[in-house]
Amino acid sequence: MLITTSRKPGSRTRSFCQTLHRVLNSEYVNRGKMSMRDVLLKASQLNHDTIAVVFEKHGNPSKITFYDCDGSEIIYITLNAALPEKRIKIHKDHLSYKCDVKDLCFLGDILNIESDNESELDFLWIKKSDNDYKAILEFFDSSGISTGFKIFIKNFNRGEGAA
Repeated sequence: MLITTSRKPGSRTRSFCQTLHRVLNSEYVNRGKMSMRDVLLKASQLNHDTIAVVFEKHGNPSKITFYDCDGSEIIYITLNAALPEKRIKIHKDHLSYKCDVKDLCFLGDILNIESDNESELDFLWIKKSDNDYKAILEFFDSSGISTGFKIFIKNFNRGEGAA
């Protein structure tokens, strides 16, 4: 997966993208003046079949839109994010996921992560929220301890390109 931002992102959005890149088996590209067509070409050059574009509101990441290699929207997610204070140490090649929110279990496929409900090491937990959020994506390290990196999903909508 290729991760990039909307144009002229703030530092918090860039940090979010870099953290997301560090925990997922993906690449982060600074968008600069690239058009969406250029982003699609870059993804193709780097052999990625999914693109995640992170948008912001008031300098904070607020939405991720996932596109397939043809530029069709797969899903968009509106969110809030909690960034860790220290660098995350996750073995992203061994990352698996657990999912408690049936409507979001397909995210593992989009993020190219294997499902493993038994794993206690290096995993993403898509869990139910007790408040106004639809779900929380929380990352755990090789010790099974939360990294502090959380994505609070406010809402989501599957696009026309969704399977």
